Amino acid sequence: MVANTGTYIDSPFHRFENGKDLSELELTSLAWLDAVVVRVTGLAGRAVDRQVFLPLNVRGKAVLVETGWSRHWATEQYFEGHVFLTRDAAEYLRDAGAVLVGIDSYNIDDTTDGARPVHTTLLGAGIPIVEHMCHLEQLPASGFSFTAVPVKVKGMGTFPVRAFATLGAV
Repeated sequence: MVANTGTYIDSPFHRFENGKDLSELELTSLAWLDAVVVRVTGLAGRAVDRQVFLPLNVRGKAVLVETGWSRHWATEQYFEGHVFLTRDAAEYLRDAGAVLVGIDSYNIDDTTDGARPVHTTLLGAGIPIVEHMCHLEQLPASGFSFTAVPVKVKGMGTFPVRAFATLGAV
């Protein structure tokens, strides 16, 4: 089964053999999370660095990164030259206490090599990642909760989710 289809979540097991798989993720780490949107549409270049996160309090929050890349969904361009987070951004989000990180892009990492420092940093710290999100432009910058719950499957590290926000639910 191709589990990274549509909007999906990565658990630590996606990157680490001894990391938590989908069945081991606590529901409280995936549902009704206080959330913020970081808007980086129109960014010069493809890399989103830590500076964009510095003005925000991300501790205990789901951090959703709106890059505008979802506008390319269902086109060939979606897979080439996408916006991604840097290792430095991932380390900042980890150290600042983010509990989940999502992005509206093809991948949270640069896919031009196999390094995947963002996956390694976040999943290594037990922070789930949600990729291929859409409609983040419809959300306010804060004041909402975020939910992205996969099925509870043993031995799988990634799976599609129905990701949604609940406005005013914080």
